Amino acid sequence: MKLTVVGCSGSFPSPESPCSSYLVEADGYRLVLDLGNGALGALQSHIGLYDVDAIALSHLHADHCIDLCAYWVARNYRQEGCPDPLPVYGPVDTPGRLARAYDMPERPGMTEVFDFHTLGDGRLTLGPLTVTTVRVNHPVEAYAFRIEHDGRSLVYSGDTGESAELVELARDCDLFLCEAAYTDGKETYRSIHLNGREAGEHAAAARARRLVLTHIPPWTDPQRNLRDAEAAFAGPVELAKAGAVYEI
Repeated sequence: MKLTVVGCSGSFPSPESPCSSYLVEADGYRLVLDLGNGALGALQSHIGLYDVDAIALSHLHADHCIDLCAYWVARNYRQEGCPDPLPVYGPVDTPGRLARAYDMPERPGMTEVFDFHTLGDGRLTLGPLTVTTVRVNHPVEAYAFRIEHDGRSLVYSGDTGESAELVELARDCDLFLCEAAYTDGKETYRSIHLNGREAGEHAAAARARRLVLTHIPPWTDPQRNLRDAEAAFAGPVELAKAGAVYEI
């Protein structure tokens, strides 16, 4: 598998990166995980606008899904005609959420452009990829993804606070792409996001082989979160950067 970080900024775009979006490729198949603010433009630096095979949304906060509205425009009004409906996997009411965001009637909404499927805890086969989903600890319905191909594994946390389910999902994975939005000791909210120390602890508990920290907002010090994660996890740790590519 190949993982490309399309965007990794948390909550809102930074000068260096759009919001959350990750491209996973294997055997010519292209899966996009999340499509947050600004991600559609950046995605075109990596693949063609109509070369996506499926999209999976971890949850329906704008910084993870809102560029589906722009992608609807790009597909619906394509000069050569709208392509076949694109599979989109997301939480309950994904079609309604996107229709309301674009201020269109919910029926048909975007259903003529996107083929919507509702996520739950379970397993999907998307092209050559096996995708396992589990509900994680966030104020809205949110999922983490484990993606496997040819004996290798990638786990993406989505947005979550402390989560035993995420630890089990990430067990022995080759690359753990884990959010670290908070700074240890500064935020008092629980059940929303992890900090760098907690991301490292989750990676250690899961015995992940490699940890990449993502979803760090512009107001959070990424180097502080990196140091905190390194103190909790003995394996390789690095910060996600827009445009970074990982061979898994």
